[in-house]
Amino acid sequence: MTAKMPAPAVLDGRVVRLEPLAPGHVPDLFLVAQDEEVWRFRPEPVPETEDDTRRMVDRLLADPRTTQFAVVLKETGRAIGSTGYWDVGGFDESVEIGSTWYGRAYWRTAVNTECKILLLDHAFALGFARVVLKTDIRNLRSQAAIERIGGVREGVLRRQYRRPDGTWRDSPLYSILDDEWPAHRARLLSPR
Repeated sequence: MTAKMPAPAVLDGRVVRLEPLAPGHVPDLFLVAQDEEVWRFRPEPVPETEDDTRRMVDRLLADPRTTQFAVVLKETGRAIGSTGYWDVGGFDESVEIGSTWYGRAYWRTAVNTECKILLLDHAFALGFARVVLKTDIRNLRSQAAIERIGGVREGVLRRQYRRPDGTWRDSPLYSILDDEWPAHRARLLSPR
């Protein structure tokens, strides 16, 4: 298989539905984005206005290296965050899950696990052999979440890019391989 970006699709779970990110999601996203803690480890500043949120969404939609989704809470039908696939240069049959954020009310809920299961299932069904995940080295909560779903830490990308405050971000790099995923998936879905 020659890897390419996944086409926009609707990925339906029990708690969330991932649907192609669209300008219509901006009002909901702006409402849940008004929390500095949500953006603490993100490469962009807190969107101060709905227009800032719209510009962020427009940039993502115009970028051919990504396929972005709105994370829609099925109970309310409202967007509560965003996630997506990113192109991974230099690695055959690889795709990255990234640019993930949710409103703080949805942290430590079923939302993140279900989003990752939907995205990983879809990537591997499309024939990708490796899924990459990265986060800010300071974001211990995110690192723990990646490890909990089965991410294997491969190393750290040092000085990957500058944060909005001018400091350098180092990024721990994780991956999950297609032949590892079935066991991790079964563990995540087993009753506790």
